[in-house]
Amino acid sequence: MAKKKSAKNSFDWKRVADLMMLSRAIDNIEENELVPDKKVLYQFSAKGHEVAQILLGMHLTNPKDAASAYYRSRPLMLTLGLSPEDAFASDMAKSGGYSDGRDIGVVCNLPGKNSPKVLPMAGDVGSQYTPAVGYAQAIEHRLKHMGDNDYDGAISVILGGDGSVATNGFWSALTMATTLHLPVLFFIEDNGYGISVTSDLQTPGGNIANNLRSFKNLRIYSGDGTSPEESLDLISQSTEYVRSRKGPALIRLTVPRLTGHSYQDNQAYKNEKQLKEELKNDPFSKLKNYMVPKIISAKEWAELQESNEKRAKKAAEDAWNREDPDKSTLKSTFFNGYDEIQLVGGLFAEGYKPPESVSKPEPEKQRINIVEAVRRTLDCELEINDKILVFGEDVGAKGGVHAATMGLQSKFGQHRVFDTSLSEEGIIGRSVGLAYGGFMPVAEIQFRKYADPATEQLKNTGTIRWRTANKFAAPMVVRMPGGFAKCGDPWHSESNEVFFARMIGWQVAYPSNAEDATGLLRSALRSNDPTIFFEHRNLLDSKYARRPYPGDQFVVPFGKAKLLKEGSDVTIVTWGAMCERAEEAAEQSDASVEVIDLRSIMPWDKEMVFESVKKTSRCLIVHEDTSTAGFGAEISARVSDELFRYLDAPVKCLTMPDLPVPYNVGLMNSVLPGSKQIADSIEELMVF
Repeated sequence: MAKKKSAKNSFDWKRVADLMMLSRAIDNIEENELVPDKKVLYQFSAKGHEVAQILLGMHLTNPKDAASAYYRSRPLMLTLGLSPEDAFASDMAKSGGYSDGRDIGVVCNLPGKNSPKVLPMAGDVGSQYTPAVGYAQAIEHRLKHMGDNDYDGAISVILGGDGSVATNGFWSALTMATTLHLPVLFFIEDNGYGISVTSDLQTPGGNIANNLRSFKNLRIYSGDGTSPEESLDLISQSTEYVRSRKGPALIRLTVPRLTGHSYQDNQAYKNEKQLKEELKNDPFSKLKNYMVPKIISAKEWAELQESNEKRAKKAAEDAWNREDPDKSTLKSTFFNGYDEIQLVGGLFAEGYKPPESVSKPEPEKQRINIVEAVRRTLDCELEINDKILVFGEDVGAKGGVHAATMGLQSKFGQHRVFDTSLSEEGIIGRSVGLAYGGFMPVAEIQFRKYADPATEQLKNTGTIRWRTANKFAAPMVVRMPGGFAKCGDPWHSESNEVFFARMIGWQVAYPSNAEDATGLLRSALRSNDPTIFFEHRNLLDSKYARRPYPGDQFVVPFGKAKLLKEGSDVTIVTWGAMCERAEEAAEQSDASVEVIDLRSIMPWDKEMVFESVKKTSRCLIVHEDTSTAGFGAEISARVSDELFRYLDAPVKCLTMPDLPVPYNVGLMNSVLPGSKQIADSIEELMVF
């Protein structure tokens, strides 16, 4: 009689071996052939990390599961269905890879139509954490508040190396997961090095699991990631713990890094003894010793290995023979440039059809300020779209530091309008994950300057659709007050809108009044692109910005400016709080001045500006942002370059000097463009 196999032996170890051999064969071919032949230009090996990742992948069994990976995650990708040919094609920058040749080959993603997703990776260490926690919150919201039982038992897993535990993203994600009791598994592969920096310089004592054992609401697992039995036991326990909704967990598995950080890294910082010890700890050898002859024979092992080496070799040849990526869509991927909707992320991927809208206002009698315009628009859109979620610091019971969300939480509940921890990285990263989960996140950053810690997530968000070749996107609205108010200061009064105009893939709205604020915000909430919605502090309750509410269907398209005043001598191009001052200056001037409010600076209405300048032959650009490389410089360059023969005077920019905004009111007003300075600039252009 044959011996009865143990529970561990009854596990599909042959599949583990098959995937392990395939992953190792791919790494060997890349390292020994493709990189030396310059067919692969960036190579990151997974050698030493394979067994743990494969076992993890085999435990991701719910179609709504998601993993947020990093640059050594190819064994996981192969386990979840990535073909070896696509794996090679990604590293070769051929068509059909993760990004269709647009990104480094290891920067992975997997849409997973009826299988677990691998969320789009970015090249920044630690940036994978907060989006995965956002996706976990989407799981919970879908299940608890929308009754979507497809998400029952789904989890979000975040893979990271030991170096990544020192990043802002890791700690922000840990805070969110534990305070919100989310189904998140932190999967830390500790190989002892962040490139050449040892673990003890990443976290005290070099063991993040030990350091977090007293962290509230977090279950800790730790062990040897090269041991097949121990890894299986710990991964089974940790995934089951998170699936059972007992809370988030962290598992730390020690593994060797059997190659350099990347192919170019010769590991000169390791001595011969260290290198030999790591080779002794190779999980490939340990898996073979575990399986042969208890589970398969030595002959079967050898045949399986030979089969995978041949399979990998053919896949490499087939990938190299693929065509280079199509260039035709490379430049037309933003602001709805794609003909098809992305596979994952936002409202449109799940069949959203925007409600009927109008571009002509249907004004009420009473005038309202921008704060009320924002609040009413959010109220209306929350009512008709249950996928909109509003959140940020103090947006709940307090109603926001500027009162723009006052009363929304009591009306729509804490699951739709909620406060967050004090981490802008977490706010934006969470937004990305919620967008992947099919929601329209509306995140508030309290002041423009406070967005700086979220720069990494913001910049990455705009390029998700491009980087994944239209597989993923993360539409969202980020509301952000800024600019001067009753006084100035360097921390709350910064404008710096040009920074966001240069973040590829983002729309940037900058309304000057309540009517346009309503229309632009509604457009953003119904858009398939991420939007920065700038709320100028001095306009929030100003008399100038008050307008009648334009109706619940009113929208302002992005890239469509408004003509504030017609004229024939000089064109003023401006936006935000400078609109009022430009109109005042135009009234003071003897010249016939045309004033254009751009309303959105990305995209901006080049057509209206050009038509006006062709008519007036003079152009003055006025903005509150600082002078050097402000957005006015972009407009000036375009006008000068394309309309030079129409100009009767040089294009002039009137801006803040290259200074922070001063606190003292007199000092502030001395550096902000005022109506007198604008009028003087008009006169200079007229007498040129």
